[in-house]
Amino acid sequence: MLKRLKILWAGLRQLSGDDAYERYVHYYTTHQMHACQHHCEPLLSKKEFFKRWQDEKWQGIKRCC
Repeated sequence: MLKRLKILWAGLRQLSGDDAYERYVHYYTTHQMHACQHHCEPLLSKKEFFKRWQDEKWQGIKRCC
């Protein structure tokens, strides 16, 4: 029962974007950090990550008319 609740909770976090920073850190540490040797973008802090995420989400005109 507890295992199913954990799976459900993880799914809800993924759908809502609540785990976006954790997924970013995991991707960065497994792929990006090893892919580049000289010129890498440093790991963003949680605050910087969500600021960039919000800026990308809301940039441009977001209206119907």
